[in-house]
Amino acid sequence: MPLPVVEYLKLPEDGDPYLEGHKCDDCDSIFLGEREVCSNCTARGKIKPVKLSNKGKLYSYSITFRSFPGIDVPYISAIVDLEGGGTVKGNLIDCEPDPDKIEFDMPVEVVFDDALGRKDAEGNSYISYFFKPIS
Repeated sequence: MPLPVVEYLKLPEDGDPYLEGHKCDDCDSIFLGEREVCSNCTARGKIKPVKLSNKGKLYSYSITFRSFPGIDVPYISAIVDLEGGGTVKGNLIDCEPDPDKIEFDMPVEVVFDDALGRKDAEGNSYISYFFKPIS
């Protein structure tokens, strides 16, 4: 079974992968990663796990042309506002790395796939998430 690349990517045995956020019961703010205190309203002990949407809109992006050896370039690093709350950073795929082809607020979906062939020391593969334009 593949391993998730980040702790907030959940791989249930009986369902599809999903991203998990943590939502404050007092102010409805959503964060990635577990926490006891809300960074928005400072409520304590009011944060519960929530399944994040697989649809959202592109908020911002950067096209990367230089990276570490072994990382294919260019690639598009994106920040996406998910429907229902939550903001996530990841790579935008199936889109030309050309500013004329990328639109702010364009609808995207979260897709889950192999993490570009990466493996751990024992040879286990990783699964990651990516953003893909919805046409």
